[in-house]
Amino acid sequence: MATTRGYPATGYTVENVHAGSVAVVDKDGRLLAWAGDPQYQTFTRSALKPFQALPFLLSSGPEKFGLAEEELALLCASHSGEEKHLAGVHSILDKIGMRVEHLECGCAVPLYYDFVNLPAPIDRQWTAAHHNCSGKHSGFLGWCRLHGAPTANYVDPDHPLQRAIRAALADAVDLPESRMPMGIDGCSAPNYALPLAKLAHLYARLAQGPSDARLGQALGPLFDAMTHRPDMVSGTERTDLVWMTAGGGDWVAKVGADAVQAFGIRSAGIGIAIKIADGNSRGMHTVTYNVLDQLGLLDDAKRTVLERFRRPEIRNARGTLAGDMRPLFTLQRA
Repeated sequence: MATTRGYPATGYTVENVHAGSVAVVDKDGRLLAWAGDPQYQTFTRSALKPFQALPFLLSSGPEKFGLAEEELALLCASHSGEEKHLAGVHSILDKIGMRVEHLECGCAVPLYYDFVNLPAPIDRQWTAAHHNCSGKHSGFLGWCRLHGAPTANYVDPDHPLQRAIRAALADAVDLPESRMPMGIDGCSAPNYALPLAKLAHLYARLAQGPSDARLGQALGPLFDAMTHRPDMVSGTERTDLVWMTAGGGDWVAKVGADAVQAFGIRSAGIGIAIKIADGNSRGMHTVTYNVLDQLGLLDDAKRTVLERFRRPEIRNARGTLAGDMRPLFTLQRA
């Protein structure tokens, strides 16, 4: 992916080039298409959230605590801290008998303000509920309550919850835990690096939902929640909301920090994982659009809805057109 700059009348010059990789696999994990290195190992960041919820789902936690579908979507969310997100987090915590003070994700200014280009209020007191990962962490606490595990230090890698997540993930991707390097995510929970094709396979299986032979009990409800309530998974002006809305219930999408994007396409039986090597997210959406287009997944209606991502313009503070972003790759096919 490249960014250009120049005068429209005289043409543009390439200013920046962002390298990356793409993996497209089927529901059995077979590599179908790629760009760059489809086995590139990257931290999965927030794209891992649906699969960090696996132990809770496989223990029937949402049913036992009576979680609604929008609350299930929040377990997978990088939400924007809007009122509906905060209400959902508080509802989950009430149902599991916990409080905001028990969340170990830290406090953060809601993402909402950045995405709608508004200054954050300076007179607000932010809490852990405003953190974009507070839904995931509420699910973490739910697992602890369900299993009688300590609710303190649940982000510690040696906590029973994190051991359960690590074991479930290793089983899902058919890798030993030793081949899943561990790091600390922005919300303090452990996160894992996987080959890009493995992340794509996870999303191909998520898209199949209940028909997945091994994890359908969990993946079915997660797919339904994410695709029925994409507004709870992300938020106003957020790309995952746009992608999933455009997909009309067929696409499940989840972004991760530092330019990670994962997709599952139910009708095509495929999963897609994208990583921009330098972590520059502004180019990731252009790449994502063009991957979907090259795979034949965009009809005229979807192109119209997603046009903003095809070749985004770069404008300066006065609104003057200064350049654009362009894809520079063609998917290779197996």
